[in-house]
Amino acid sequence: MNIVTDDSLRIKRKILVVDDESIDRQMLGKMLGDEYEVLYAADGIEAMELLKKHRDLISLVLLDLFMPGKNGYAVMEEMKVDESLSHIPIIVLTSERAAEVRSLRMGAVDFIPKPYEMPEVIRARVNRSIELSENSSIIKATQNDALTGLFNRDYFYEYVNLLDQYNPDTEMDAIAININRFHLINDMNGRDFGNDLLKALAETIRKIAREQHGMGCRNDADSFFLYLPRGLTPDEVHQKLSDGLTSFFDNPKTRIRIGIYENVDRELEPPRRFDRALLACNGLRGNFVEQISLYDETMHKKEAFSERLINDVEKAVSEKQFLVYYQGKYAIQGEQAVLSSAEALIRWQHPELGMIRPDHFIPLFEGNGLVQRLDHFVWRESAAQIAAWKEKYGIVIPVSVNVSRIDLLEPGFVDEVLSIVKENNIEPEHLLLEVTESAYSESSQKIVEVVNQLRELGFKVEMDDFGSGYSSLNMLSSLPIDALKLDMGFIRNIHHSDKDMKMVELMMDIAEFLSVPVIAEGVEEEEQYKLLKEAGVDLIQGYYFSRPVPASEFEMLIKEKVEYLKEHNA
Repeated sequence: MNIVTDDSLRIKRKILVVDDESIDRQMLGKMLGDEYEVLYAADGIEAMELLKKHRDLISLVLLDLFMPGKNGYAVMEEMKVDESLSHIPIIVLTSERAAEVRSLRMGAVDFIPKPYEMPEVIRARVNRSIELSENSSIIKATQNDALTGLFNRDYFYEYVNLLDQYNPDTEMDAIAININRFHLINDMNGRDFGNDLLKALAETIRKIAREQHGMGCRNDADSFFLYLPRGLTPDEVHQKLSDGLTSFFDNPKTRIRIGIYENVDRELEPPRRFDRALLACNGLRGNFVEQISLYDETMHKKEAFSERLINDVEKAVSEKQFLVYYQGKYAIQGEQAVLSSAEALIRWQHPELGMIRPDHFIPLFEGNGLVQRLDHFVWRESAAQIAAWKEKYGIVIPVSVNVSRIDLLEPGFVDEVLSIVKENNIEPEHLLLEVTESAYSESSQKIVEVVNQLRELGFKVEMDDFGSGYSSLNMLSSLPIDALKLDMGFIRNIHHSDKDMKMVELMMDIAEFLSVPVIAEGVEEEEQYKLLKEAGVDLIQGYYFSRPVPASEFEMLIKEKVEYLKEHNA
């Protein structure tokens, strides 16, 4: 068989004919020489020498069984145990029909009976054997993970279906396996150590799968799957996995976490089954006490709820089920606290599920790439609301909106926000852009470039969640920002903890050095308000003044500001 790579290039395969009869060798060479480059060996010893010399080039061996010295069986046995030769297909040349069963058990793929009478049949058998072998090699190369040798995820799912098909009544468990803080292990010990660790865990998974008549795969990075007939307890599975890592860690049990979906629902496709096991496994992140989690009814309800929200998001956007609420920011350094601006906060009024809290759907959508749809919706609604209030009350109430790292890296982002403010006839400085501190430290150079471009166009950029621990002090001095918004975790206990108050004062010093105003959110009590005012905080946001409210209710706060302006302008 020839491989045709283009119209002009043809590659001839090498085949090895092993036979002690010179006439038989010549006959096969004449039959196959037009299509193949034929090598010849007169006995088993010469055959092994040629095989080792051309191990990467020989596509097939035509092997006589009965030869003096090293016979065909000995050649097959030696090839079988040599990893570099075991993949080469063997067609046995024999006139002994009784030898077929033994040869098949030793790895032969076909037989050509002696004497050779039909050249076209011999060529067809050779062509087919090479084709099947090469297809098998391609499948093997693509179905296995290069590092660990386990199935990759896609082939694993196919074999799960096959296992189900041939074992319809066997109860099965889907198991997800993860290594706790693997990225830190890599950082501290090096990539080679990490790779050796993954290979050791994979070998343990392979051993468990073989012993229990199941299957294993590498899902990705340090994540693995096991599909096992029910039998081992969760503790036994975890112990076996941990035992495979004793040469790496003093206490390997704390290094492995597993999630198990027991007695899987066969109606679910394999990816859904292992999603459930993975959900249970991921629920253990940050838990240094428990290492085993079983998928249960509570997780099922949560998963079903999340799936419902994901499925409903497009309809919710088109039907405007999402609502923008506004929470005021008050300037507090004068004699009287005065409304200065607002933050836009999204809510979901679901027609069947009622009001859904943001912490139920925003993290979910962030993990599924849907949060940008919400961001864009909030930007447009907020800009339109700024324009409407300006028209109705004659004053501008700037509104800050959340901008994620993904938003900032999206091509066309700057053009989009600029078009939004132009469409609503407002100035860029009226739509305040809140960027989290963590966004600056991830892909920081690109983020800084985009933020600089926004500021040149007149947008004001606030660093949200400042103090949550991502940015270094030397990085802060070069970051383009117009305001610092303190993480509410620092505000919560300042009236009870001198330490927390000292942290706020420290961050006030940083803001003074950067010459930017400070916003404190999450302020709920008068004592917090007084401490922050005394510390020099410029703006306050929180329940102390107002909870987030719909635009119609927020107008009451705007009216208060209008009255204040009238009194102080009079």
